[in-house]
Amino acid sequence: MTNDRSNTPKVFQAEPRWPAALGVLATALLFLSLPERLTAGPNWLILAVICILLVAAAATHRAGNARLSFYVGLLLSSVMTAAMIWSLGALVAGLPKKSESPTELLRSASALWLSNILVFASWYWRLDAGGPHSRDLRESHSEGAFLFPQMTQRPSANPKARAWKPGFMDYLFLAFNTSTAFSPTDVPVLSRWAKALMMVQSLISLGTIAILAARAVNIL
Repeated sequence: MTNDRSNTPKVFQAEPRWPAALGVLATALLFLSLPERLTAGPNWLILAVICILLVAAAATHRAGNARLSFYVGLLLSSVMTAAMIWSLGALVAGLPKKSESPTELLRSASALWLSNILVFASWYWRLDAGGPHSRDLRESHSEGAFLFPQMTQRPSANPKARAWKPGFMDYLFLAFNTSTAFSPTDVPVLSRWAKALMMVQSLISLGTIAILAARAVNIL
């Protein structure tokens, strides 16, 4: 008589999902803070859609359906990206008409700039090395779209480097640097899709800052 063996892949170190979930909720609240003229529909609509997709992604993950959870997560990030680009376009379109007061313009542009960081941090977190579930199945993070400093350390010099894996905070730091320096700082980019996403993020960040600068010149 032989013992049955489970076909379930071994999870070495499961990454907590709550930091990424907090990032998504923060993005939804930033959209909620925007004037209704800058959102596609009522303010609460994008918040409701994001929350529904977030719950669906979490539920499918807890149910063990990693593939479905991955695709729901991609849909969630796509919705947030589309909402952000829509809002930025509406903000630009309203500049000649001076639809927003200086205070409202500053608040809206700041919310979109922060949303840009959170949205692309979510993209990097979801796509790098196959996504969080695929990273959980590996003993260590040795390859991916980004070359984190920990990946270059020898285990003999730093024993913790053997089991190190990036978390949402690492991707958030990468996205923050991209929006402020318009380029990666300590993390080289290896994949073409990652380079494309970082160029888009930098363009959105630069465009948002240019909007504020142009409006400030007009005010002065």
